[in-house]
Amino acid sequence: MAPAHSSVSLVIIDDNPGSLEFLSSALARDQVNIFTASDSEEGLDLVYTHRPQIVLTDLVMPGLTGLNVLERVIDFDPAIDVVLMTAHYSSDTAVEAIRKGAADYLNKPISLNVVRERVGRLIDIALRRQQIMNVDHELLRTARFDDIIGRSPLMWEMFSRIRRVAPHYRAALITGETGTGKDLVAHSLHKLSRPLGRYVVLNCSAVVETLFESELFGHMRGAFTGADRDKAGLAEHADQGTLFLDEIGDMPLGTQAKLLRVLQNQEVQRIGSLTPRKVDIRVIAATNKELRQAIARKEFREDLYYRLSMVEIRVPSLAERMEDLNLLTQHFVKKFSGQYEKQISGLTRRAQIVLSRHPWPGNVRELENVIGHACMMAMGDVIDVADLPEHLRRSSGVEAVSSDEVSSEGPAYAMASQPAQGEAGAHLSFEEHEKHLVKSALEGAAGNQSEAARQLRIGRDALRYKMKKYGLL
Repeated sequence: MAPAHSSVSLVIIDDNPGSLEFLSSALARDQVNIFTASDSEEGLDLVYTHRPQIVLTDLVMPGLTGLNVLERVIDFDPAIDVVLMTAHYSSDTAVEAIRKGAADYLNKPISLNVVRERVGRLIDIALRRQQIMNVDHELLRTARFDDIIGRSPLMWEMFSRIRRVAPHYRAALITGETGTGKDLVAHSLHKLSRPLGRYVVLNCSAVVETLFESELFGHMRGAFTGADRDKAGLAEHADQGTLFLDEIGDMPLGTQAKLLRVLQNQEVQRIGSLTPRKVDIRVIAATNKELRQAIARKEFREDLYYRLSMVEIRVPSLAERMEDLNLLTQHFVKKFSGQYEKQISGLTRRAQIVLSRHPWPGNVRELENVIGHACMMAMGDVIDVADLPEHLRRSSGVEAVSSDEVSSEGPAYAMASQPAQGEAGAHLSFEEHEKHLVKSALEGAAGNQSEAARQLRIGRDALRYKMKKYGLL
């Protein structure tokens, strides 16, 4: 049974008022919102405005034909099921309609039982999709470990390992590719072990080698040129808390030796001091390098590696946990739609297909950047292929996304929009970018607001609101 807030929208387009009344009455039921239009252009505006799951359209109408409507709807969102109706049946037309993506083809006069059975089946499928989407939203709420999103077996295994080692470790090593979220794992370890202590971070790849020891262990006044006062290092600052050493593979060998003594003795000796200072710290190191290979090249101390790797947590790549892709995508859509103050509900199914085909060499960080870009580019309330970065569309072979792939059952998200063209668009603010899109669409449509709205894939009311907002009326 679908949740109370699940609903399906249905648009009926027919120039015969009697057919509109009959179909509306026949398909009326709980959880179904029905919108009708006696003109094909008005019907398309309803589609762009309400983004229905199902469209019923007559084949022969003044102006745009049913096949024209079918093409526009499929171009807008292939996830929408379009049913064609006609009193002038021909097998050639039926084949053409199915080839162009129609979900069904009904002959007029349509009996009450036929319309309820055939269209009712599509409504039931759409409601099931809503159920799946609601389940995904609930999973996003529950599939969270601290600030980490995941429900795949590899992630649950990692979560379990973090819980087990958090109360006991003194030193830990987090490994994984760039962009997998090693910093989030480190922070989770800290919060589970020393929530009241300081969490001190040092990015080893960002520190000048000559200043490394001073930064980490501190120095005494006069210890070297420029040391005009005593300074506590980050290790002292982390006393009673956690020291996170990111990219530890870039730490100089001399500093590695002193870090090993800190781990063994829980003591820090400032540069220029003869007296060690006792500290109580936990050390978490992270790296995307193969430290065993670095040891073989004499670039990393073997004894430090074994000290750190007594507790090792490996963070899986995104390619290894693709079952988490939809959850992560929802998380970032929610994050960036709030940041940009936009109402974006998700992705079209064809955009999801593009994401699922991408190998994600940059892992979760790359996905975050892609969704952030797409949320900024989207004109409507959902993200479509056109909103994704160009390199992603090109590398994923977006032109090969088939209507069969798009129309298969699964989580459904709706929308479409066009990005600004050219490199200059990348440097525009969100408002400047949106104004540019609206102005370009109006110019391309020679001032025809209905055509401009279709180009932008938004309703005419939404277009007029944006025109007023940017002084284009």
